[in-house]
Amino acid sequence: MMSSQPTLLEIGPDSLNVEDVCHIAHRLRECRLSQDADWRSRITDNHRLFQSLVEGGEPVYGVTTGFGNSCTVEVREQLIAELPANLIRFHGCGMGAPFSPEETRAILVARLKSLAAGHSGVRLELLEHLALLLQHDVLPVIPSEGSVGASGDLTPLSYVAAVLTGEREVWVEGRRMPTRDAFALKGLSPLALQPKESLALMNGTAAMTGLACLGWSRAHYALQLATRISTLAATALKANRDHFAPELFAAKPHPGQAEVAANIFRELDIPGARSKPDHIQDRYSIRCAPHVLGVLADALPWMRTQIETELNSANDNPIVDSGSGRIFHGGHFYGGHIAFAMDCMKNAVANVADLIDRQVALLVDTTYNFGLPANLTGTTGQRKPIQHGFKALQIAVSAWTAEALKLTMPASVFSRSTECHNQDKVSMGTIAARDTVRVIELVEQVLAAGILVTCQGVSLRRRENPDLALHVDLLEFCADVQEVFPFLEEDRPLDSTLEELCARIRSRHWKVDPNG
Repeated sequence: MMSSQPTLLEIGPDSLNVEDVCHIAHRLRECRLSQDADWRSRITDNHRLFQSLVEGGEPVYGVTTGFGNSCTVEVREQLIAELPANLIRFHGCGMGAPFSPEETRAILVARLKSLAAGHSGVRLELLEHLALLLQHDVLPVIPSEGSVGASGDLTPLSYVAAVLTGEREVWVEGRRMPTRDAFALKGLSPLALQPKESLALMNGTAAMTGLACLGWSRAHYALQLATRISTLAATALKANRDHFAPELFAAKPHPGQAEVAANIFRELDIPGARSKPDHIQDRYSIRCAPHVLGVLADALPWMRTQIETELNSANDNPIVDSGSGRIFHGGHFYGGHIAFAMDCMKNAVANVADLIDRQVALLVDTTYNFGLPANLTGTTGQRKPIQHGFKALQIAVSAWTAEALKLTMPASVFSRSTECHNQDKVSMGTIAARDTVRVIELVEQVLAAGILVTCQGVSLRRRENPDLALHVDLLEFCADVQEVFPFLEEDRPLDSTLEELCARIRSRHWKVDPNG
């Protein structure tokens, strides 16, 4: 998802939404710090208040004390300046594949927005340096594993803090290199962190929140695409259009469910289906498609609220309150809301894969597909016995679906007591978010297969009935798919086609939202 001339988004006092984060993550928009003078003054005043409280002898966690269970350890004045760098270094223990460039940008935006709330006691200069990483697309190499989601995403975010100081590695223009080399290339300078600034960078929910923003956007598109695929499946299987009638859904008025049904109903233009359907009731994966997809449709607005509230919050510790002139020690780094939202999201999205898997199974099986050829092979004549159409793809869809369903085990219930029982109840929010991203990847593969199978099924149905009328949206969609997937006459490998369709799904290639 690229734009030749990205528009500018200012990060400051105004709230961000999921789309803002995704646009920056995919480089559709550039960002800079807000130029609002009042906001800049508040950031500076908050920092000065913090400094004055510390200089006045106020005990402050992570500044005049050690970290975590070591908060009872007093740090003498001569060692305070060394504490920020030490925090970064001992958290350099991340493992696993690094976050993708898009995920890393989303994480940077989430951390920047939290600090911009003005309750962290950091300098404006710190925010400016963080914004420069995004502006120059100098992306910290952040291992994805090692966070329990409280005290926030300490280990992943330590890699962000380390890069600001010139340490560790970054991605620049697709190359992985030492941070200092990248800074020299881009004309950037390392930042010496002041007391509390490394803690402010690390002690928050930015990794899980950035992933959650990207996951929400992908889940929302998956819902729209699954609705289109369900319409095509219903068309190929000569479904009873009245399964989706507005009068029926007025009797059970979940709004998202009704919207899915209305979209399918609008696009099912099968002559005679309303007055005399071929069969009264279709199987559940067709008849109940709005009920399955409606769960996700009705959950997404709630999930958006949780994600955006977290995104626009101050979620580190301690919090500096300029109104009362006090420092408050608390637990805003706890990622429970994101953890629960992500556990819910992966459940609802995996059910989308399960639905499409069942539709694919119906379409390839002559027992249930109402006269379509076995495995939807397009071959006729003497070569037909050696053709197997979508037989293997149906197996692959089953495998991807099973893996997605396996990952729906909620991560948030696996809290572990860590760090000498100081972090004795943790959110597991980042693991939940990472699981969700993987589930969505698998679901997108199932959707790609669903597109191939349903478009082939509709093409076969039109071959037997050239006069079959289709809604213009379905005609345009199938024609576009056929550009990369011509009618499957003879067996051929489908992997490269599936990869292309997955790329199109990730780039939102098809405009499948009737509301724009």
